[in-house]
Amino acid sequence: MLHTLQAIAPDAAAIAAADSVARTRLENAAQELASGNVRWEQVMSQLIDWGLDAGKHILMAAILYMVGHYIIRLLNYLLSRFLERRKVEVSVRTFAESLVGIVLQVLLIVSVVGALGVNTTSFAALLASFGVAVGMALSGNLQNLAGGIVILFLKPYKVGDWLEAQGTAGTVIAIQIFHTILQTPDGRQVFVPNGAMSSGTITNYNKYPTRRLDWTVSVEYGQDVERVRRVLMDLMAADARILTVPAPVVYLQELADSSVNILARAWCNNADYWDVLFAMNENIYTRFNAEGIGFPFPQLTIHTTQP
Repeated sequence: MLHTLQAIAPDAAAIAAADSVARTRLENAAQELASGNVRWEQVMSQLIDWGLDAGKHILMAAILYMVGHYIIRLLNYLLSRFLERRKVEVSVRTFAESLVGIVLQVLLIVSVVGALGVNTTSFAALLASFGVAVGMALSGNLQNLAGGIVILFLKPYKVGDWLEAQGTAGTVIAIQIFHTILQTPDGRQVFVPNGAMSSGTITNYNKYPTRRLDWTVSVEYGQDVERVRRVLMDLMAADARILTVPAPVVYLQELADSSVNILARAWCNNADYWDVLFAMNENIYTRFNAEGIGFPFPQLTIHTTQP
């Protein structure tokens, strides 16, 4: 019996020791879990604080953008009204409005970035470096900007003028900081770089109040030149839109291969140019047919010899 109790006693001691170890491990696990909960709560608290701070910055940036966008539109409107009351030319007005709009948009972007919490000093330095790089890459646009300034100062044309430049003919509808916008007669809109416009050849058809019309009329050989001249002079005198000073003239221009070419010249107001030109074309054709003045056809005479 004693021997049995002695055998059981070491087992009880081992069980007690094991129970103590398990209890210790459980306490350590509980402490680690509690410590983990504390760290998790700290992380959540930091995330919430960061979210509130970021949300505040984003809200302020959004409000600043909306208010700034409204102020820019208002300033552009006030600038347009001011320039209009001052009777500034439309070309200068469009250029100034475009330039001021771009500058204000850049300032608004810098302000919005600052409201987001970004260091504007560093951002300004980065923007300056970026501007230098972009300026080097877009040197052509800088040339266009300089060309636009030259156009505004020298005024080779203005909004509303009919131009022929860079292979395009059309009416100037706007002069922007980089481009001149032309509207062609068939309804197309063409953007021509100001650099090319300031350094290239430009034909401005509205620079002067009057414009000369030329008609080259071909008649058959054998026609009475004086008779043809009288008919043309009568037609030009009958059109009240044709000016009497300078007086219309008619010349025998060329003795061509198959025709005698008669040149008629007259002057009219610039606004009447196209109407007078097309109306006279029709009047010449109708009157010559009525007068029996024949229009020639290309002819080729071939002489052959009999063998």
